[in-house]
Amino acid sequence: MNSENLKTFVLLSKLKNFTQTAEQLFIAQSTVTNRIAELEREVGKKLFLRDSKNLSLTEEGAIFLDYVLRILELEDACLKEVRVTRTDKLRIGLPNAIYETFWEERIKRCLREGGISFQVVLGHATDMLQKLQDKLLDVVYTFQAFSKAGYVCEPCESDELILVTSPEANEYPRGITGDQLLSVRFLMCNFALQELGSFVRELFPVHTTFDLEIDNSTKLIPYLLDGLGYSFLPRRLMKPYLEEGRLVEVKPLDFENPKIEVYRVYRAGSPVKELLEKFGL
Repeated sequence: MNSENLKTFVLLSKLKNFTQTAEQLFIAQSTVTNRIAELEREVGKKLFLRDSKNLSLTEEGAIFLDYVLRILELEDACLKEVRVTRTDKLRIGLPNAIYETFWEERIKRCLREGGISFQVVLGHATDMLQKLQDKLLDVVYTFQAFSKAGYVCEPCESDELILVTSPEANEYPRGITGDQLLSVRFLMCNFALQELGSFVRELFPVHTTFDLEIDNSTKLIPYLLDGLGYSFLPRRLMKPYLEEGRLVEVKPLDFENPKIEVYRVYRAGSPVKELLEKFGL
């Protein structure tokens, strides 16, 4: 399929207007029409529903769009890789919590020293691992172990979840029991950490509704700083806030803080391990 046709399709699906699409691409409206018609002939299905006022994707068009976005992303990655003359480049995928806890300072150091460049993609483990398999990333860091032939998954860092809150909101300076935890406002971070996620959930009754649930640990911190509740977060992520006294750790009295393992995943036979060792990463 022609790349220009695919890019035209993506833009039209976004703007839902032939005239605006043509203007943004600096082409005639008839060219947009012809490109979409050519794609529909190749696919064998209508991609858009058209009437006098509205333009929308058909069911087949919506499915096609998902694949087109991946095709264009792969094409872009391929061209970049072919054109790159610098050998020491690392494309990393990881969740925000791992980035801020382990990687931000390392990247700063490497940028000061030079010799390597980075492409950092933040997101959920499932998306990052798919990009790794699509060869859009070189290495993925995740809280979840990954088992698939042709890939190396190795533990590389460890941490623990600790219960934190603001000093002003802390009702249990001497420590907290599991029963007492049920009485506080708990802000839930959906780590998707498999057994760790289950550990946190199991501290509360089934079907508990939390005042706030969020899937990005760093986005939870402002609520804690404002004294709006308690939450479990990684110790290393919390270290600067604890040292500054802006947050405090609440010790568990009848349960233990769960351990966190961070895994590094990369394609078997790739030079990732050597590159990481070369730059002390």
